[in-house]
Amino acid sequence: MFEVNTAVLLIVSLVGLVAIGVHIAIALGMTSALGIFLVTGADAYAFDTVQRMLAATAYEAIRAYVFAVIPLFMLMGEFIGKSGVVTDVYRGLNRLLRRLPGRLAIATITGNALFSFVTGVSIASAAAFSRIAYPEMKRFGYHKGFALGTVAGSSCLGMLIPPSVLMIVWGILTEQSIGQIFAAGIFPGLLLASLFILYVLGIAILRPATVGIGPNAEQISSIDDPGEVEDEVSNLQFLISLTGIIVVIVAVLGGIWFGIFTPTEGASAGALIGLALGIIKGMRLRDIIDSILLVGRTSAPILLLLITASLYSRTLAMTGLANAIEGVFLDSGMEPWMIISVMVLIWFALGMIVDSISIMLLTAAIFAPIAVQIGYDPIAFAIIGIIAIEAGLLTPPFGLLVYTVKSSIHEIEPDMSVVPIFKSSTPYWIIMLICMILIINFPEIATYLPSQLF
Repeated sequence: MFEVNTAVLLIVSLVGLVAIGVHIAIALGMTSALGIFLVTGADAYAFDTVQRMLAATAYEAIRAYVFAVIPLFMLMGEFIGKSGVVTDVYRGLNRLLRRLPGRLAIATITGNALFSFVTGVSIASAAAFSRIAYPEMKRFGYHKGFALGTVAGSSCLGMLIPPSVLMIVWGILTEQSIGQIFAAGIFPGLLLASLFILYVLGIAILRPATVGIGPNAEQISSIDDPGEVEDEVSNLQFLISLTGIIVVIVAVLGGIWFGIFTPTEGASAGALIGLALGIIKGMRLRDIIDSILLVGRTSAPILLLLITASLYSRTLAMTGLANAIEGVFLDSGMEPWMIISVMVLIWFALGMIVDSISIMLLTAAIFAPIAVQIGYDPIAFAIIGIIAIEAGLLTPPFGLLVYTVKSSIHEIEPDMSVVPIFKSSTPYWIIMLICMILIINFPEIATYLPSQLF
């Protein structure tokens, strides 16, 4: 009984600290220290016990070679993002899709899907396309909320299409093959992108004013001359940029899937190719140094989170909470789909208050074994979990992607509130829910490609 009370206290303490604004890593460390004190009896040696456990956890949590994959993949994405390749590809896609209604929104979704292959960070996608795509959609009279909702919604592809930071963290936490999870994300990612595009086409046909067609379209106000067309990218620039992205995708993911190198080696190769592409596109030494420093500032907190989350998991294991939660689910008499639904609701709720990596650190190691116990394939469940966690980033009132989009366009739209962005991103949230339901009922969508490649 003492262990259960301690576990409840740890959970309540963690939620309370996060709710009052304490950083998740500090909150995890503080509650872990409290738990160790309580479990060990808070005697004179308890402080030494906390120190030893923290030291051992810090060493064991990130000593593995595979942890280098996180900063290396982020470095690859940063090099490619700074090179201007994303802008070239987006504008080239605009030209190729000019006969389609809602082409700018479709180009945003397609560009996000391609960008996802080389970044794996949805926040980066949201920030980049807010600055690249929104001015173009505003220029051509798109409804502002719809345009920003499209940017926020399609940014979720960044965590589903490999290489994804969430996929890497999930693989590390659950001790699954990162290469298999990468492969599992391809078809669901393409399915989700296709559903997004179908939604945009439907809106463009049913409500053409939303995409700047007809007399009811919003006034074009972002340029002095409404007849002016967007800055064109030359065919050569477009081909170089598109070829560069394709080379990265084929070299990195293909090399991992066919066993030529490990995910960490693939990330190294991707970073080198990204650097070469950036130099070809005109990156200077200052840009390269800034990219490296930015990745260091971004990846270091993630690694710190992994350490404190690992310590928190050990503390909960000492209290027996993980086994207790598993017992509650398995002994509840609920159908498997009902148990998965409860997990998804928990992910949605957490998505309102903490970021996606923190959600995964808190839940993946507990939920994944339960899913296996009730008969779900662990690889398919990984994709279900990643989609649910990403959907949490669109969930009001604190959806992180929505606030990223708002902050990225502050100079263009200083008076824009988050309400229309949340409202316009809701259809994308619903589509993600539909995609989850499809994978729950047809796990082959996620498992087919890994079964063929591994």
